[in-house]
Parts: sequence; structure tokens; C-alpha cells
Amino acid sequence: MVQQIPVDPRARADDPERDASRDDATHEIAPDLAYRRLAIVNVAFLGRPMAGDRGWVLIDAGIPGTKSLIKDAGEARFGSGARPSAIVMTHGHFDHVGVLEDLAEEWDAPIYAHSLERPYLDGSASYPPADPSVGGGAMARLSPLYPTRPVDVSSRLLTLPADGSIPPMAGWRWIHTPGHAPGHVSFWREADRTLIVGDAFVTTAQESAYAVATQAPELHGPPMYLTIDWTAARDSVRTLAALKPERVVTGHGRPLQGPDMRRALDALAEDFDRVAVPEHGRYVRDPARPEDGSAYRHP
Repeated sequence: MVQQIPVDPRARADDPERDASRDDATHEIAPDLAYRRLAIVNVAFLGRPMAGDRGWVLIDAGIPGTKSLIKDAGEARFGSGARPSAIVMTHGHFDHVGVLEDLAEEWDAPIYAHSLERPYLDGSASYPPADPSVGGGAMARLSPLYPTRPVDVSSRLLTLPADGSIPPMAGWRWIHTPGHAPGHVSFWREADRTLIVGDAFVTTAQESAYAVATQAPELHGPPMYLTIDWTAARDSVRTLAALKPERVVTGHGRPLQGPDMRRALDALAEDFDRVAVPEHGRYVRDPARPEDGSAYRHP
């Protein structure tokens, strides 16, 4: 198994010198888009600097213990006391909802997610168990310890509109990209061909603690140990590659841009089964899907 498509380091979409000069703890990808890395995962901040209270959107909500880091970055970028107009979720895995309940309550913010992801966000269903048999490194071996139980933000939870619009994100549309999770979505802005993909694909070997630490730019399929439907995951990557994005922000790894990123994404889409799908794994043999209820477990 190849497991990755190398990418030229010059395809990085962030600029460390520019980020250091701003000193707001984020990495800027576009004038109105930045992200912050929180140990193993990224969260994104959408909005112009100093946009003020309700002038921005948070995309995903990190891992447990990162509430103050997200709040501090939001206030540094958008202004003291600035709360987001909404929190928009790519999906509900533990490393994307770590402080969702606390932040939504403190900020009094609505939460948007796909209808198929709602059971993991309203307390009614757990994800299927992680699969350490996929291999790849320490992160995969430890995956049975990762939480799969739902959070309950039902009082603030809204379903993304069926027309593909995202009410708090003008100019963007959501694209259903299942496989890693049933209701996984990615966000696309046609105007500048920017793509926020969550974990539909990633730019580091998330199964390996060493790769997570070093963040060498590579194109990978979704994190293997929590991906429950590999056919759907392949179709999702091919859908995203067909957009020919200029820049991509992923849930894990560095953001990338330009022709070498597109070359690698095309290669991943074309050769997904050889590059991304593990040689062994319970969900390779027996996918968990919403259609038959196997993607939802009693919490």
C-alpha cells in the first residue's frame, strides 16, 4: 500500500512570516480565512479580521481542552469579545466536537450540520467503533480509546439547507462527502476556488504520530481508523478533485494550494483504492452505512 501522494513543500498555502507579523495565533489562507492547529486537528475561522461580534464563523470545534485556544484566536483575529454568528460542522467525530457544547453555550451560537450527522450531535447515536487493524502507526493503534459517543447540542442544532447553501457563509455551498462519516460535508467557494474538506482527505498521515508531529505535506485519503465506508470515501474524493480547487484546507495537516496540489489530488482520486484503502480492516469488508442503520449505534 502506497498510502500517500507526495506534494512539493512549496505548495503550502500558509505563510509563516506573514502569520508571525499578525500574531493572532492563526495561519491565514485567504484574506477572510484562517485556521489554527490544535494538537492533532485544525479548526477554521471564516471572516475578515476585526469583523467584530457575530461577524465570523467557526468551522469545527477541536479536541477537548482547547476552548480557551479557540476563543483566544477568535478574539485576536476578530476583536475583543467577538462571538461567531454560527459554528458549522464538517462532521461530528471526537476531534471535531471536543469543545462544541461549551463554546455553543457560552457564545449562544447556532450549530449547522448535515441531516445524516444529526444523530451524533443530538445525543441519539454513537459512531461505529474505530478500527485499529488498518495499521499505519500509533494513532491507529490507539484508536479504540477515541470516544465515539455523541454530544448533545440538540437545542442549538440546525440542518444545512437541502439547496446546498450555508446560511452564515455567503458565497459558499456545502457538498455531501460521505465515507469518513455518513453526514460528512465539505465547503466550496467558487469565487476563489477555495475548498474546506474536513477529513474527506487529509494532508498528513493521520495514522502516524510521527507524521502528525512533522506535518510533511502529502495527500492522503481520510483517516483510516475512523472511515466506515470506503466506496463512498472514494466517490467523495473524486467529487472534490473534479472541482479543480486552487487551495484546500483539511482537518489534519497543512493547507495546500496550486498546481502541484491539484496534481496530487487528481492522483489520489484516480488511484484511491491503491493509495488510500487499507489492505485490512473491518469496514473494508463490511462498511457501516446509514441506509441499513449500521452507521448508528445505541450510545
